[in-house]
This record gives sequence, structure tokens and C-alpha cells, in this order.
Amino acid sequence: MSDDQPPSRHSPQKSWVEKISHLLTGEPQDLEDLLEILREARENHLLDTDALSMIEGVLQVSQMRVRDIMIPRVQMVVVSREAELESIYPLVIEFCHSRYPVIEGDRSNVVGVLLAKDLLAHVLQNKSLTVEKIMRPACVVPESKRLNVLLKELRTNGNHMAIVVDEYGQTAGLVTIEDLLEQIVGEIEDEHDDHEDEGYIFERNDHEFMIKALTPIEEFDEYFSTHLATDEYDTIGGFIVSQLEHMPKKGESLVVGHLRFEIIKADNRRLHLIKLKIQ
Repeated sequence: MSDDQPPSRHSPQKSWVEKISHLLTGEPQDLEDLLEILREARENHLLDTDALSMIEGVLQVSQMRVRDIMIPRVQMVVVSREAELESIYPLVIEFCHSRYPVIEGDRSNVVGVLLAKDLLAHVLQNKSLTVEKIMRPACVVPESKRLNVLLKELRTNGNHMAIVVDEYGQTAGLVTIEDLLEQIVGEIEDEHDDHEDEGYIFERNDHEFMIKALTPIEEFDEYFSTHLATDEYDTIGGFIVSQLEHMPKKGESLVVGHLRFEIIKADNRRLHLIKLKIQ
């Protein structure tokens, strides 16, 4: 059999691989060229939509800095260095976080991190202990650090939270490893999310509710006897984005009359979960 091969018809897969090879070994290309090739791969069913979304998230993370996703200082849930362990129980129960920044004086001075598991272990033995006795050192990063670099550092050091400082060394906010991963894979739900069933609105008590951002605005109005619906948006998430005029971040809040909305879950693409307090 002759080794000569007739001119072959390139399959979509080969064409895509060749383009990737050229991109990596040929002349430098910009990010948009790479994304165009990846989107073509999706159209040719070589990548599914979720895979493409994660790849786009990875590329985005490499371009973003800590300041872009951090929870601002004013929205941090903190505990005082001098507080006795028993006194902070109500706060820990309300927010169900695994880690809390420890402050001395005010929020601009974070001196450590309290782990909820450490609190549980010690409060059973000595409720009069202060937070200072069991807090751990804080991982501190500048707000200009790139997210991909921070993610690598957090994984290497085993840290799950970093305190973000500004150019003057004062606390600007915080960022968690979950915040970083959500930029790549989207929303990560945990065992404290109160929305396991198929509904949209979940009552926590008479004045507090957890609401999915995709809740139809008409259903929201009917449930709470409000009049928010217009032709401009279809969901409560759309209403919030319309009011704020930007894509809100986790921890951001909006007050409309006697309603206070707080963003619980969000990524750079969309809202997921909102806490509503009726004031």
C-alpha cells in the first residue's frame, strides 16, 4: 500500500486543533482571538456551554484583581478582639460563616481571624475566654494582587480567607477562596443555603426571607403585596440590577421603602440569591 495520502478533508475537530496549535506556537494573538476559537469549538459541539463558561471564567480571573471581587470593609461581619466567646454566639448563629475577621478598634484594623470550629471547641470549656485567645493569624494581601496569583497562594498555604489592605495598610475588605472559585464555576451552594426545594421564596422568620434572583416579579408582588413590576424586567434580580444600574456584588444592599435587599450569592455574570428584610 502506498504511503502517499490524498489531500484530506479537514474535520471540524482537526481544524479547531490546528487553530489552537497555531495560536500557541505562531504569532502572538489577543484574548478575543482565543475566545473566538473556543466559541467556535462550542458551536462544533467540541465544548459544551458549561465548559466554555468555566474557561472564560479562568481567562477572566487572570485579568482581574482582588479589588474587583472583594467584600468591602463596611460589609464585613466582624468580631472584636476583646469579646468573650459566649457574647458572639448570636452573630455566629445568624450569619453561619466559617471564618470571621477579628478587629481591634474599628474595621480598618483587622488583627486576626476567628474560625467557627475553634469557637465551638473552646466555648464548651471556658465561655469567658476572649476571641484574642483563640484567633488565628490573618492572611493579608494588597487589593492590587491578581486573582490567579492569589488563588495559587491560598491553595498553597491552606488559607480560605484573605484580608485585603489598601496602599496605606488599612483594611479595605476581604476575599474568600469560594469567591475566587465562583468567578470560574459560578455559584457554589453550601449547607447553609436555605433554598433546597423548588420554590422561589423561603421564609426564615416573619421579617426575613431568602429569595432566588429568578423569582418572577409578579410572584414577588403577589407574595409581599408590593407593586414593583414593570415592563423593564421580569425577575426580582432584574429589578435590583435596574435600581442599582450595575451588576451588584455579594454583600451589596438596596433599600426600597420598607424592603431591604442584600445580595447573598452573585458572580460577575448574574445574581443568584437575595436576602430580604422587611423593616
